[in-house]
Amino acid sequence: MRILFLVAVLGVGTGARSVRAQEAAPAEKSVSTGTAAAAAAADEDFAEFEEEFGDEAAVDAGVRKVFDPLRGYNRLMFKVNDKFYFWLAKPLARGYRFIAPEPARASVQKAFHNLHFPVRFVSSLLQLKFKKTGLELGRFVVNSTVGIGGLFDPADRWLGWRRPGDEDLGQILGHYGVGDGFPFVIPLLGQTNLRDGLATIPTFFLNPVWYVADTPTNIGVTAGEQFNFLSLHIGEYESIKMDALDPYTFIRDAYKQNRDKNIRE
Repeated sequence: MRILFLVAVLGVGTGARSVRAQEAAPAEKSVSTGTAAAAAAADEDFAEFEEEFGDEAAVDAGVRKVFDPLRGYNRLMFKVNDKFYFWLAKPLARGYRFIAPEPARASVQKAFHNLHFPVRFVSSLLQLKFKKTGLELGRFVVNSTVGIGGLFDPADRWLGWRRPGDEDLGQILGHYGVGDGFPFVIPLLGQTNLRDGLATIPTFFLNPVWYVADTPTNIGVTAGEQFNFLSLHIGEYESIKMDALDPYTFIRDAYKQNRDKNIRE
């Protein structure tokens, strides 16, 4: 599970674009003063404004209201994670990016992705997505051998076996009808919900690294993966956050939309 900036930026990219379009929609409507249509449009804009700034009674136009009983805690932790990103994570990632050339960092990230094959394989299999399961298995075998432990991707380059969308244990629960519960911001890990947060616990047991090294080494490897990933995507969190009136609700709603979409696919 990615830390704040990784979840927020890449995990919700599709949902963020959808939410941004819905936020812009009221401004694009032509309003004629003194008509019923104008009053309705004004009500929509006011409801959206209230939702953006935390009014529990508001209903955001075009986005179903999210049940958020931990809103106060979530907002606080979102700010803490945001500061962590700008004050520590981003500077470290930029320094690492300066030292390591991009092709090397891209290969390292491919190797980490290959290493997480068990999570994707089990998740696809338990959702009865047999085509994706077979593709994951084939890619893992080819890339682990010919691709030198996943540093390269000959399965895609030579065989045309393109990388499918990632699957995880939270999607298994959603596939079988388990609701997302409520939003929850985890320190350093960022935006999630009750269902997906609980699903991260068994995910650790599908991570091969945890079976071959001691705890400090595992933590170091995991942190290295996150910073390597971030070094390839610096600036994306800022671009998503920039236009939001309220970054917390924007990212929260985008996360939900993206997860719902992934479960349906």
